[in-house]
Amino acid sequence: MLYITQLIYLNEGQEAVFDQFEAVAIPLIAKYNGQLMLRLRPAAEDFIEASIEKPYEIHLVSFPSEADFLAFMRDEERKRFLHLKEQAIRSGFLIKGKG
Repeated sequence: MLYITQLIYLNEGQEAVFDQFEAVAIPLIAKYNGQLMLRLRPAAEDFIEASIEKPYEIHLVSFPSEADFLAFMRDEERKRFLHLKEQAIRSGFLIKGKG
């Protein structure tokens, strides 16, 4: 099992654009045998200790294999909306783990 944790940082004022991208991308996860296990928008008070900037959103997604994850990343429908992702997201931090 492959686990992806992603911390997402948005460009100021791009929340609606990010939501448009997620409306396309999130349903596609299941098409590739994946599962969105956690989608969290943390508040400042949610951090006990933080040496990093507070992300706009945190995702935890699982896929049965690396091949399933890569197929999701190459999905043609998802690619048609990548311009929204690029407009909205300033940076991201992706962590892969296997279980």
